[in-house]
Amino acid sequence: MEKISNNEKSQVLIDALPYIQKYNNKILVIKYGGNAMTNKELKDAVMTDIVLLSLVGVKVVLVHGGGPEISDMLKKLNIESRFVNGLRYTDDATVDVVKMVLSGKVNKELVQLLAQHKGSAVGLCGIDGEMLMAEKKKTDDGQDLGWVGEITKVNTKPITDALANGNIPVIATVATDEEGNTYNINADTAAARIAAELGAENLILMTDIAGLLRDKDDPSTLIPEVNVSEVPFLKRQGIISGGMIPKIDCCVEAVRRGVRKTVIIDGRVPHSILIEILSNEGIGTQFV
Repeated sequence: MEKISNNEKSQVLIDALPYIQKYNNKILVIKYGGNAMTNKELKDAVMTDIVLLSLVGVKVVLVHGGGPEISDMLKKLNIESRFVNGLRYTDDATVDVVKMVLSGKVNKELVQLLAQHKGSAVGLCGIDGEMLMAEKKKTDDGQDLGWVGEITKVNTKPITDALANGNIPVIATVATDEEGNTYNINADTAAARIAAELGAENLILMTDIAGLLRDKDDPSTLIPEVNVSEVPFLKRQGIISGGMIPKIDCCVEAVRRGVRKTVIIDGRVPHSILIEILSNEGIGTQFV
């Protein structure tokens, strides 16, 4: 890689300044998953981005999933993974594994990684301080999903306390109810609700695709901006289909609930978070 001159370095910082000012003291919620979570180099790039943003005064909240790790652990324990309409059927044995893997393993590894990148992070899960309260989720066709939850209430205090103490909250998406049951919550949905309740400036969903494409096989057909009112039409056209439907529904929900901007970005691009936040072009598809 060619070395850049001091002049060029200073220009980069000057160009980034208006964006740093725009996001200073504002909340940015990042939903972290997919390839960026499993590839070591991408993982390092994400941690660097988060620590850098945190150090220039952005209040970063990291919400993570952990589907592949949960599947691996279930396999080791000889518990079958079953999916209903794309959601993991979560019986008693599976919910214990979800809680253990997300809150114990994945969450603490991310806290540790941020610390290695000189960031100050604190690991939380939705059960802490009754942050995420939930009830059983029903599918449209009334199928039982076991302990898969629908968020009923978000208590933001554990998150805002962590931010006020200068920490990066890292949140595992398990929830509880009044009876003390544990629920598995979709990480995109949880991130959207958390961003809305925090009044976040921006919600970033990291995925394994470039964003919303007019032709799913052609990255050059990226749609850079979508107004939430266009979403039903794009669904009818089949441009929003399959696994993108729940992700985009989360974006729409977040914008309707007052998040200023929601973006789906390609987590396979190193430093995609910085490109999104500190440049005019941005990256991916934004919903407004």
